[in-house]
Amino acid sequence: MRKTRATLAVPAASALLLAAPLLTACGNDAHPGAAAVVDGDRITVSQLQAQVNDVRDAQRKSPKAEQLVANSGGLSQNTLIRMIQFRVIERAAQDNGVRVTRRDVRQCRQAVEARGGGDVLRALQTGQTTTCVPAGEAQSDGATALRDFYLEQGIAPGRIDDALRMELLRNRLVGKLGVAKVNEVFARTSKELAIDVNPRYGKWDDKRGTAVLTKEAWLRTSGDESERA
Repeated sequence: MRKTRATLAVPAASALLLAAPLLTACGNDAHPGAAAVVDGDRITVSQLQAQVNDVRDAQRKSPKAEQLVANSGGLSQNTLIRMIQFRVIERAAQDNGVRVTRRDVRQCRQAVEARGGGDVLRALQTGQTTTCVPAGEAQSDGATALRDFYLEQGIAPGRIDDALRMELLRNRLVGKLGVAKVNEVFARTSKELAIDVNPRYGKWDDKRGTAVLTKEAWLRTSGDESERA
């Protein structure tokens, strides 16, 4: 199985962890208790830990528990990166007049579940489509496939709608502005938000839209290969 790190395509990292890592509030004296600060708002260590725990709990309940846990080892850092990226995407979309409604997300989820959880998501993540069109009623196996798809990327079932919303926002921005311009917008927005990451998780890179411990830029193309960790 390919193992990936967190990017705007929302994958996860790899390595064997039998339990969610214990996070503490050290390493950032300017913002005690913060995993990161974005536009003056704190993402606390406890908020980060809660999301990590949600993922681990769901993974352990899966029939593929061992495989899921083994392939999402960098979960705490990747979860934080994703939390920051979501805020950047939200602000960039707002500034550029791009919206995604609850109905859009609901239709997208129905389309993904009806098609078995894979094809639509891959098309969204590689920019081959900017929308989801329902194709019949959602299937129970499709819902399970969607859940497993995101668990492999370190996203809990309760946050699937958030992940789909970010995919739609990002791709609608691409559709409106083009890839090159969107990269510029993300980098500028990231800088404007004055992102400060606890050194425990790396140092934020505005241009690449991630912590410096990872290699991916803001946008991937269909030709990019997932990083092997």
